Amino acid sequence: MRVVVTGASGNVGTSLVRALAAEDDVDEIVGLARRLPLRNFHETEWHAANIEHDDLVALFRGADCVVHLAWAIQPSHDLAALRRTNVEGSERVFRAVAEAGVPALVYASSVGAYSPGPKDRAVDESWPTEGTPTSFYARHKAEVERLLDHFQVERPTTRIVRLRPGLIFKRSSGEEQRRYFLGPLFPRALAKRGALAVIPDLDGLRFQAVHTRDVAEAYRLAVVGDAHGAFNVAAEPVLDAPTLAQALGARVVPLPTAAARSALAASWRLRLQPTPPGWLDMGLAVPLMDTTRAREELGWEPQHSSLVAIRDVLSGIADAEGEPTPPLETARR
Repeated sequence: MRVVVTGASGNVGTSLVRALAAEDDVDEIVGLARRLPLRNFHETEWHAANIEHDDLVALFRGADCVVHLAWAIQPSHDLAALRRTNVEGSERVFRAVAEAGVPALVYASSVGAYSPGPKDRAVDESWPTEGTPTSFYARHKAEVERLLDHFQVERPTTRIVRLRPGLIFKRSSGEEQRRYFLGPLFPRALAKRGALAVIPDLDGLRFQAVHTRDVAEAYRLAVVGDAHGAFNVAAEPVLDAPTLAQALGARVVPLPTAAARSALAASWRLRLQPTPPGWLDMGLAVPLMDTTRAREELGWEPQHSSLVAIRDVLSGIADAEGEPTPPLETARR
């Protein structure tokens, strides 16, 4: 089969093309990215393409499946630019899938698409997907879910899969994660094993994470199988301040949520770091996800714990780890 992957040069995309290259049923992988990798890898045919304006139909023709991963997180101060890529770009991808007659579409949704929900129990894929209003990321994910709802009605014969993972980490995404979320002022030394002396404890902050390689495996299974619909993807354990502190050898320090949000907002407005406070709002709001459906219907089982994923990305940040693609490019030291 021929598989086209948008956003193939990023955190998930690089692991997905590696997983697809090892799949006997996949004969051809086409990777699309705004900027081409520094070198070819994983038996992938690369094309420079921007989902906002380039001709996607020609690139999708003959594909058995399109995996849509392309998404923008920065520049977080330019919401119009982000929406052009995330929402309008996704709509162009869906229209091109229809025009090219691609029989299957796998879309990268997120836990961020979910409406606020419980932290003391896990919800399944039927939980509402209206997002967190103060988070541009959540709003855009929710908007694209609605676009996909309409697409599904209009194209009932297209097999559509939506994966909704928690936070996604691997060691070689360290430099990307630092650049996108922490900024150049964040000292790498703080990410070294044992360097974090304290973990702030915010009331209600419980979240899920998953290793990128495990997410890539979920995508591979979605591509080559016959699954339909939405799937939650996350690993154990659920992460909170005490769990992280114990794993990282730090101590827990209570921090008022209002104070943390104010500090995050002020530092973002001053451009001291790139993460707006909506990310914190989303983390406090999203429900815990039940992954039973992914395990039973996709046959997916994570091979790494959420703590391994966290340790991996911290080591990657400390060591300026990356891959030979522009989003993951290793920083010059």
